Order: sequence, then structure tokens, then C-alpha cells
Amino acid sequence: MTLRIRRVVTGHDAQGRARVAIDEVCGNVISRRPNHASCVVWSTGTFPADNGDDADGATRQVATTDRGGTVFRIVQYQPGVAPRNHRTESLDYAVVLLGEIDMELEGSVVHLRAGDVLVQRGTIHNWINRGTEPCVIAFVLVAAKPVERSGRRLDAVG
Repeated sequence: MTLRIRRVVTGHDAQGRARVAIDEVCGNVISRRPNHASCVVWSTGTFPADNGDDADGATRQVATTDRGGTVFRIVQYQPGVAPRNHRTESLDYAVVLLGEIDMELEGSVVHLRAGDVLVQRGTIHNWINRGTEPCVIAFVLVAAKPVERSGRRLDAVG
């Protein structure tokens, strides 16, 4: 299954009336490791965002997160996706759209299914698809301060 996401983005015309600015299939699908695909639907370089900016937020160069901004990304994890243990400096809202997946934390595993939601708060984690079907998750990553515990700063890794 190829990741095929239609994105519809609204905006305003010169008179301030609501309009559809973009209606297309995401063309920026990338793969950062085997059995993984993702597309950035939108991103902002600031928070709060500037809704008056007509630039296409999907064309901005972003890493996993966007310091000081937000990233809306759709990710597809095929069965056997290569591992990536990582932590981000962001508050992540996730909605499992399709399939099932395990989120591996330090010493525990949580199984998520389509319809489940997750709030990821800067914890180190890994996604594992042990099933036979792809899993698709929508993520909204909002820039956040790194977590500090016992005088130690838990910076982004992976």
C-alpha cells in the first residue's frame, strides 16, 4: 500500500472570503527507513501560527519536529518497520487511523489500534508493527521544552 493522502488547505482571497487554497494528493512522501513512509501535510515555523501567511506549509524544510512551530505529519508503518528509538522536543498528538501498532517505551509496550489516540510528551519510544497490515498514524507535533528530571535534561535523541 502506497501512502496516498489528499490534503485540503483553506485560506482567504483578496477580499477576505474563505476559499480552498490547495486540494491535492501529498507529493512530499518520503521514507527515512525500510517499511516506513511519511508526508508533512503542514508545518509552521512559529506558534501561534500565522494564518495570514500564504506560503505552503508542506514545502518548508523541517526535521522530525520544528523548533518554535508545529508539524502535521501522516506516517505509515509497514509490518517489520525498521526500529528507530527516539525522543523529540515536542508535545505530540497522535491518532491511529488504520491498523495496529506497538509503542515501545523504556520497559513497557502499549498496543494501539485504529481509533486510539495518544499524547506523547517527550518520552523515548519506538514504533513496532508486528501485524500483517500497514498502520497509519496522524501526528501533530508542537514544539516543547525538553523534559528535566533529577537535574538532568532529556534532550531529543535518535
